[in-house]
Amino acid sequence: MSRIEAYSHTVKSVARQLGFDYCGIAKAEKLNDDARRLEQWLHQGMHGSMQYMENHFDMRTDPSLLVPGARSVITLLKNYYPSQQQSAHTPHISKYAFGKDYHEVIRAQLKELLQALNEKIGEIHGRGFVDSAPVLERSWATKSGAGWIGKNGNLITKHSGSFYFIATLIVDITLDYDDPFAKDYCGSCSRCIDACPTGAIEDNKVINGSKCISYYTIELKDALLPEQMKDQFKDWMFGCDICQDVCPWNRFSKPHHEINFTPIPEILNLSTKQWEEMTEESFKNIFRHSPLKRTKFSGIQRNLRFITRA
Repeated sequence: MSRIEAYSHTVKSVARQLGFDYCGIAKAEKLNDDARRLEQWLHQGMHGSMQYMENHFDMRTDPSLLVPGARSVITLLKNYYPSQQQSAHTPHISKYAFGKDYHEVIRAQLKELLQALNEKIGEIHGRGFVDSAPVLERSWATKSGAGWIGKNGNLITKHSGSFYFIATLIVDITLDYDDPFAKDYCGSCSRCIDACPTGAIEDNKVINGSKCISYYTIELKDALLPEQMKDQFKDWMFGCDICQDVCPWNRFSKPHHEINFTPIPEILNLSTKQWEEMTEESFKNIFRHSPLKRTKFSGIQRNLRFITRA
């Protein structure tokens, strides 16, 4: 085994020990094709009011601008599919938000991974990212062999679906690169397109973010939601899983083993009435480590009024 192969084996071994469900490696290089697609997507205004998507454009497509001397991009997947589901007639919340905020959980694990690699391999300069920096993680995941981009814009793995968080670790050492995932297994299936109540999924895997329920219930900070969207939210109060729930590949989803993603009991069980009667103080206490804090109490109440108002 060569030194590069040995280093790569170490990377994947440590990733497994830290509880990641997949680890793949791609060569750090400019994503020219992705840059063109992103530029067109932004030009068409499909990011809505998410102005941060326009920032640091070059960094999104050139890993060497994030980590000087970048040689390798390590993609890590972490399953979040829950073993428990919400009670009937409970305002819907995306499964990714059932437990502790994944940013906090995975960021700490990425830091631990980089520290372990420095101890086992030698001095490595790198940065870990999890959905909070200018990184095109789905593109890197495909390049590392993890899966393909579905028509709903999600990364889909052939053996266990799409309920995964994607983390990226960019490092300045050469590693053994995995083969890109070259095949698209969506075929002629259009279930996600047909099921999306707001028509956010367009042709050629283009997602109009400004039409997505997740955009309205999480990203949009307006005091009121657009009246024309009334009756299209299907009781989703925070995020939306419709396009994943109908995907045939998610019949292979298996419950995660990450204790930090254990569902908060209130998310599973609170009735609409209980949500309506919740105080801001209670919200801040119950969800202080939850992704729900991103929308804040005022956003949750806004969303709740919108899906319950006759």
